[in-house]
Amino acid sequence: MLELRPTCEQCNRALPPASTDAMICSFECTFCRDCVDLLHNVCPNCGGGFTARPIRPAQDWRNGNTLDKYPATGKVTYKPVDLAEHAVLARRLENLPPERR
Repeated sequence: MLELRPTCEQCNRALPPASTDAMICSFECTFCRDCVDLLHNVCPNCGGGFTARPIRPAQDWRNGNTLDKYPATGKVTYKPVDLAEHAVLARRLENLPPERR
């Protein structure tokens, strides 16, 4: 079950559960779209790429699978990236698409 983390790890921008600006890597590191662009689509924690975070249904369309029953976490993960250090990693991976990293 995705945690649906509440903020961007880089800029601490609010990313509520229904945000279409939330992006995640396969480890659920969470960044806003602007910061994913700044990071050149390279996760600073694992080197993977990002994809849009799914929206958990607010309404019970089927089987009780809703945001109310499975709420988002309130735990903030705020750890700004050293952009100069990250640039080295991004350059190493720039010619590898995320699915090949």
